[in-house]
Amino acid sequence: MTGESLEHAELNSEPTIGYDPFLRGRFPVGVRTIEAPDRTRNRVFPCEIWYPAAARYAGQDLAVATQDSFTDPPGVAARSQMAVRNLAAKPGTYPLVVFSHSSGGRRRQSTFLCTHLSSHGYVVAALDHSEVVAAELARRDGETAERKAARIEGWIRNRVPDIRFLLDHLRGGAGWDSEAKVDSARIGIVGHSFGGWTALAAPEVEGRIRAVVALAPGGSSQPKPGILPVKLTFAWGADVPTLYLVAENDISLPLAGMYELFDRTPATRLMAILRRADHLHFMDGVERLHEAVRAMPFSGELAWIPKEMRPIAELCSGEEAHLFVRGLALCHLDAVLGQREEARRLLAGGIEAELAKRGVAAIVHRP
Repeated sequence: MTGESLEHAELNSEPTIGYDPFLRGRFPVGVRTIEAPDRTRNRVFPCEIWYPAAARYAGQDLAVATQDSFTDPPGVAARSQMAVRNLAAKPGTYPLVVFSHSSGGRRRQSTFLCTHLSSHGYVVAALDHSEVVAAELARRDGETAERKAARIEGWIRNRVPDIRFLLDHLRGGAGWDSEAKVDSARIGIVGHSFGGWTALAAPEVEGRIRAVVALAPGGSSQPKPGILPVKLTFAWGADVPTLYLVAENDISLPLAGMYELFDRTPATRLMAILRRADHLHFMDGVERLHEAVRAMPFSGELAWIPKEMRPIAELCSGEEAHLFVRGLALCHLDAVLGQREEARRLLAGGIEAELAKRGVAAIVHRP
């Protein structure tokens, strides 16, 4: 066997007994930042790539002293992630997962999930979407209603092309030059909020995507005031198995809209609802971020946001939320992209009990 085929065999022959997607995987995680120039749209995308690293780095991604530290956006307090920058990759061919961030977010908004997937043998890629990098799509002081509408339309129009560009760039060879190769037959997408809408919109035009995980996605028919007016037609040409992970107390994208999207999804699907959770429970630093948003002086059509948000003390912890998201997202991707029977069995029954054993309350909704 070649190194690549041996690694592929390892990934698909792990023992089925004791399968636990909630635990960290066996690979140390490396992370690398690349720049992807899009000459057609005249913009450069910063991209974060997480990947399985060589075994000799075991434990370094879990040690505070060696973890990657970054500021994102610039000027804010430094954060760390459970990955080590620029490690040598473990040679092999791995499934690829693309992560799409929320409106107002950036590529590293949910490193708790991206690093977890990589520790289980996935290459994970995320870019700062066009509304972050393109000057013409930036907010401007004193903009007119017409200018704001045009800007938002530009945000929406560029989202799926961003994902398709990233896939082309990574599969082109020069874009991702690493011994951790991506398997073009095993591609999934995960997105949160506006990124969740992106994940649900992409299969309409992107046939390479084989699995979707939508985290509290936008796109319902009755968005609240100030929420991006994105729509979904669900004109998918194939059954792309889809997992919805949503929050019971989401004030920005309420549960009623999640049920609507779920019922309209033309594919094999499952939804898990995290009890006592709000919209920001799908990001890093849940407690800090939730209270920071609740303290923001929103005005105009968004003034309702801090008034409706419950104090974080009344909601589930970030640790509970992250366990819920990373375990179920991985299980879905393992079931679809990895064709793992033990993952399929867990999703078919017993999710609530498995989560309850770990102190997480959830509701499972099926068609």
